[in-house]
Amino acid sequence: MYYNNINHVPNAAIAEIKGGPLAPYIHGAVTFSDVPGGTEVFVEVWGLPPYKPAENSQSPIGPHGFHIHEFGFCNVEDPENPFESAGEHWNPTNQPHGNHAGDFPVLFSNDGYARMSFFTNKFKPDDVIGKSIIIHENPDDYRTQPAGNSGKRLACGVIYRL
Repeated sequence: MYYNNINHVPNAAIAEIKGGPLAPYIHGAVTFSDVPGGTEVFVEVWGLPPYKPAENSQSPIGPHGFHIHEFGFCNVEDPENPFESAGEHWNPTNQPHGNHAGDFPVLFSNDGYARMSFFTNKFKPDDVIGKSIIIHENPDDYRTQPAGNSGKRLACGVIYRL
């Protein structure tokens, strides 16, 4: 692990995830750990809605889109469309959707529980402090511009330094 030279603790960040009015039982955490060449992201959440396949013109519920968003706000101005204050996907290098620094793998609910760890070389933990994590209702298609057609925002957490 890399260590900062101020207080000799590993560079790391965390977001405590809380569900909004559309999925109030979601809770968990996402951690960001500095590793050689990038960041290890670890997520563990409970209370995700069960998978529901697409029917007629309705999108499926799950697997759940999972992203870093631009702003560290998890306000619920509109209960039907919560967490809009988090802005769009974090995309510091102006890439097309599917290659945003904030584009993550989808979360698969296993009776409401999801746990996943992955590596990214697109940022370090310090780069995401003050941004937010959003869990969406629908899977990200990784191609629809600008945000992957992932549906409503179910849960949110602001990223802060550990």
